[in-house]
Amino acid sequence: MHRLVLIAGLLLCACNLSTQTLKPTPTIPTVSFQFPSNNVSIAEGTDLQIQLLAQDTIGIAHVELRVDDQVHQDGKPVEAAAVPIFTVDMNWLAKGIGLHSLQATAFRLDGTASTPVIINVNVTAGAAQTQTPSPGSPP
Repeated sequence: MHRLVLIAGLLLCACNLSTQTLKPTPTIPTVSFQFPSNNVSIAEGTDLQIQLLAQDTIGIAHVELRVDDQVHQDGKPVEAAAVPIFTVDMNWLAKGIGLHSLQATAFRLDGTASTPVIINVNVTAGAAQTQTPSPGSPP
């Protein structure tokens, strides 16, 4: 009798097993600042070249750059509507002495956004110059 109860219990447990396959967790695009580095100090009036790298398995449709929470520039790939790896150069003329935030977000064609990445730039009083990445810096 105990054996029948045990077998019945095992059969009931087996009925609760799911036959569905697990779907992979969808990824979202990623974006990173290649240049400048976080907390860099630059002179007011400097034409700062910003390099962003965005990646996604489905494709990057555009990258948005915000300065102090205001949309500054939007970069789109020239080769296609969306590309898996997208490097874009953007410029910002540093104005307003003090700390400024630069925020980058990458987007797919369907509107899926990356987690925004934020760096800070400290604008100081001084002679204006052009701030560009060195030739050995990553793309």
